[in-house]
Amino acid sequence: MKFVQLAKALSEGLDPVYLVDGEETYFRDHAVQSIARACALNMPALNDVRVEGETLKGDRLVSFKSDLFALPFLDEKRLVRVYDFYPTERDWEVLRSYVEKPCESTVLVIVNGGKKANTADLKRKKGLTVVDCSRESEDVLTKWLFGMFRRKGLSADGDALSLMVRYCNFDAARMAKECEKLFFLLGEGGKVTADIVGEHIAKDVEYKIYELTQAAARKNGSAFNEILHDLLEKGFDEYAVLSALTSHYRTLCDLSAMRLSDAEAAKVLGVKPYSVQKNREAAARIGKERVRELYEGLYALSCGAKSGLYSAKGAVFCATAKIFFG
Repeated sequence: MKFVQLAKALSEGLDPVYLVDGEETYFRDHAVQSIARACALNMPALNDVRVEGETLKGDRLVSFKSDLFALPFLDEKRLVRVYDFYPTERDWEVLRSYVEKPCESTVLVIVNGGKKANTADLKRKKGLTVVDCSRESEDVLTKWLFGMFRRKGLSADGDALSLMVRYCNFDAARMAKECEKLFFLLGEGGKVTADIVGEHIAKDVEYKIYELTQAAARKNGSAFNEILHDLLEKGFDEYAVLSALTSHYRTLCDLSAMRLSDAEAAKVLGVKPYSVQKNREAAARIGKERVRELYEGLYALSCGAKSGLYSAKGAVFCATAKIFFG
């Protein structure tokens, strides 16, 4: 199940073994906290056990399995959290019999960051209730953010929600903090608009890079220079700007050659469908041949700057001239 479905599932009862997995730290932490609350522990010091997964090898894993049958003290449940546990097939064989017939009073929660190769294998094991805490799409995050605002007594229009998701670069932890900030600014009953988001929510660097590339695609020189100046003022160096611009036009080249849907192309490139849609619109405005010409030219400038053929500032100046004046 997705993280956003966990609350409903917990209202129907606790499962004996959970795998909370995914790169979104905020979702992982809150999933574990939600499970812990559902356990309703009166004596957490005795009945909330935490173990590092890397220690569970050999005899230690065997003894850990036995410990899972320990009864809670003055509580109905005993919570056992295991962090960063990526078992081999041999390790899993030790635990498999427990997962198939778990202790009724124990809730075992495996908490992983979703980055190791065998995390996908672990998700397929029988007996695990998987809580997916990976990065979500804009639509899902927009709905989640709307619910968070509502719980705070705030309302928000669709444009404000979408803008806030993009400004925060799809980072749920940052969105939660910004939600708290807007609550203190507006108070209960306040309305969050796109103008308020623009005024009070700082743009993530990746969003600024997105704005920079979109200004280039629209041939809006004044906006491009304003964003570029802002990035450099805030410590984003010229090499990073060149790399970002080169990467952008490489993506436009790739999309120009692809005959895939936005969703399929997003999976291949590892980006969001919204980004694919906007980049395809930009590539169509520029033209396929011009896109390739810009990519090759910027790639040459980037390589020249890194090798010392050009200064970084000079390369950025040439890149700007190439984008706007051919």
